Amino acid sequence: MYKKYIFALVLGVSLIPYQPATKAQQPLVADSKPERKDRLTEPFDRKWLESKAMELATKEYQVKQISADNPLSQMSYDDYKKIQLERGSTIWSKENRNFRVNPLHPGFLFKIPVKLNLVVNGVARRVFYTTKIFNYDSEQEELKNTDAQGYSGFSVTHPINTQDKWDEFLVFQGGSYFRAVGQTNWYGLSARGLAINTAKPSGEEFPVFTEFWLERPNKNNDKLIIHALMESESLTGAFTFTVKPQQNTEILVNSTLYPRRDIESFGIAPLTSMFLFNGMNRSRFDDFRPAVHDSDGLLMIKANNEKIWRPLANPKRLQVSAFEDDAIKGFGLMQRSRNFNDFNDMEAHYHKRPSAWITPINDWGAGHVELVEIPTKAEIHDNIVAFWQPNQILKAGQPREFSYKISWGNDAPVKNIEGKIVTTAAGKSLGSETAREFVIEYAGQSIPSDLSINAITSSGQIVGVTSQIIPETNHLRVVAKFEPGAESVAELRVSLSQNDKQWGETWLYRWTK
Repeated sequence: MYKKYIFALVLGVSLIPYQPATKAQQPLVADSKPERKDRLTEPFDRKWLESKAMELATKEYQVKQISADNPLSQMSYDDYKKIQLERGSTIWSKENRNFRVNPLHPGFLFKIPVKLNLVVNGVARRVFYTTKIFNYDSEQEELKNTDAQGYSGFSVTHPINTQDKWDEFLVFQGGSYFRAVGQTNWYGLSARGLAINTAKPSGEEFPVFTEFWLERPNKNNDKLIIHALMESESLTGAFTFTVKPQQNTEILVNSTLYPRRDIESFGIAPLTSMFLFNGMNRSRFDDFRPAVHDSDGLLMIKANNEKIWRPLANPKRLQVSAFEDDAIKGFGLMQRSRNFNDFNDMEAHYHKRPSAWITPINDWGAGHVELVEIPTKAEIHDNIVAFWQPNQILKAGQPREFSYKISWGNDAPVKNIEGKIVTTAAGKSLGSETAREFVIEYAGQSIPSDLSINAITSSGQIVGVTSQIIPETNHLRVVAKFEPGAESVAELRVSLSQNDKQWGETWLYRWTK
């Protein structure tokens, strides 16, 4: 269910330079053959999309999928990555614009056809599916005659790092998944349009983006506007993404949901990532690398400005955590390990994976940030999900709007947090058969000398707390010694204060035997 989608045909690689065309290609625009039933052009704006989504919500959902006997459905990953888009078929590659779009081939894991449209001056024109714009391996001749009725998504390039090189920074492919990078990043975690019934016994429902409308940007425009139609058994949705690539790439998301039925369990702004191991659970893996993960923690800023850091876990059993708030200011899955030696991985470049931070724009009301952690033994599987679950359920026939911003990059959302937790490790306490020590390191411009440490646990006992400044790094190291006794699970919390005022981030962790 949570198998990692393989984007851009390269597992873990984000920077794909644009190459000039080597031969002439037919332009990627609507096919003018008279037998096409699709309209070649039609007026388009956001209100039209909302009306379309609202109308579809009154009808039964019909999934359109490539059949199992189609050669596209039978491709392996190795077969799929052999298919390459013709260099001259990139949309807007011959125009003086800041963005170029590459349609992605259907097949392999991507079996739901996706329609693409280009919008110019309020008029949408279909980009019909054709195999003529792709190059195939000599053993893939049969794929040229397949009619998938749509692409699997698209990627976008932009000179995000240097002016003379077009790097891929954004991909929409696979259900409602999309992901982006900031400057110097490699692809890591993903976002989704919506989560429904995640980690519920009834099984998760995966909404899909079935059609996109890309507005042609004006020359020198630094933003790209993308509209999408989302469909699933339970609802439809109208989405608009305003994308600005930069040091921290920003995506403004405006969504309107149209429920077909009442939906109690759903997640707004869901993020999906991978955590295998680090210093918290290193002993469980026979691996030369000191850590393997796309993200190492969940960061939240609550309505009262408390900053909470929850290190991620790869549990032995599925676990779900909820962090309640009346009006969350933001949350995100962060990658704080930024040195090569943190991972010692020359291929995956985990130290360059982006963080993703969610900032609500409109009023989401009360609810909770939900964190789902799924056991995994391999880094190819996404096993971490985080999203906002409102208290107010989605009611059938009642549209709901949710607007937010996603920031992707090394330092998203903010730099130089005083009391930022930079690392957490754990291990057996010396001289004890059962006690564990949790080692938490804080960074700051000026660490107060009179900090008080408050360490508590929901079960078991905190039997000792120490702190000291590390001369080599100037970090504050706090060590909390925990004795579980006969308990098998405990919620741990460590906070620092100066003169009864909180300093730094609050550390939370769920320990399990």
